[in-house]
Amino acid sequence: MAENKDEDPSTETSHEQQQMAERIKDSARQIWLAGLGAYTKAEEDAGRFFERLVREGEDIEERTRGVVNRQVKAVEDSVDGVRERASGTWNRLESVFDERVSKALDRLGIPMPGRVRDLEQQVQNLQEEVEKLRSELEKQRRD
Repeated sequence: MAENKDEDPSTETSHEQQQMAERIKDSARQIWLAGLGAYTKAEEDAGRFFERLVREGEDIEERTRGVVNRQVKAVEDSVDGVRERASGTWNRLESVFDERVSKALDRLGIPMPGRVRDLEQQVQNLQEEVEKLRSELEKQRRD
């Protein structure tokens, strides 16, 4: 019997194991590289996504700012209108009150402050006139 010296079975197993190890290493490297690529792509996309969100936020802010400003203006105008009506109503109420109090005081014979000032001025004028006449009278008596 002639032995077939083609290949040693232990050599064949070792060679297959090396090939298998090489394939596993290549697959692991490809998986690693794919992971790095995915990470880089996600990082780039995240940056662009963030920038897009910022731009959209700025657009929304710009659009809503106009709406909000118009609403604020409308509220301010309404408040001004209410304030003017309230002020006018208050002024009319004050005027009616003053008029009624004046009439009541007049019926009671109590003069209004303006009338009292006028009367005080008239009294002062009369006192000055009396003093003047008194001085003239005394001067005439001496002469």
